[in-house]
Amino acid sequence: MSEKHGAVTFQGNPLTLIGNEVKVGQTAPDFTVIANDLSPRTLADYKGSILVISAVPSLDTPVCDMETRRFNAEAVKLGDDVRILTISMDLPFAQSRWCGAAGVSNVTTLSDHRDASFGLAYGMLVKELRLLARTVFVIDKAGVVRYVQEVGEITREPNYDEVLNAVKSLK
Repeated sequence: MSEKHGAVTFQGNPLTLIGNEVKVGQTAPDFTVIANDLSPRTLADYKGSILVISAVPSLDTPVCDMETRRFNAEAVKLGDDVRILTISMDLPFAQSRWCGAAGVSNVTTLSDHRDASFGLAYGMLVKELRLLARTVFVIDKAGVVRYVQEVGEITREPNYDEVLNAVKSLK
């Protein structure tokens, strides 16, 4: 298991990412996360779709809230062959409650709290906080990573236009 110190910061303070770095062009690694109904989900559950995986520290923070609402709004415009997954360390109950309160229904929220399977497989587990670093992955229908955006400062939003352009280039 590799460690990457200083790859991201939280309010300017360097943090350490644990796990295997995922690069464009490689096959997306499998993972097991928990859905809001407590059932396990793996990458294979979304096979055949273009995937946008938005890893966020916690839906209960302002930036993660804004990011997930933005992707929820964009999901409608992207078509039925695109699935947007938001993965965090939040408990499935909290994710479900947040989605209900925020009116988010076009994004699937998934919890990595149990094993940090996604965080470790994608190199996004923040050692010091046991949260996920803010990162967006775009995976094509064949399961190949086509775009990665690691947001250097966790308290900032991703560049949505770049993500959406990456998705549109696969359609």
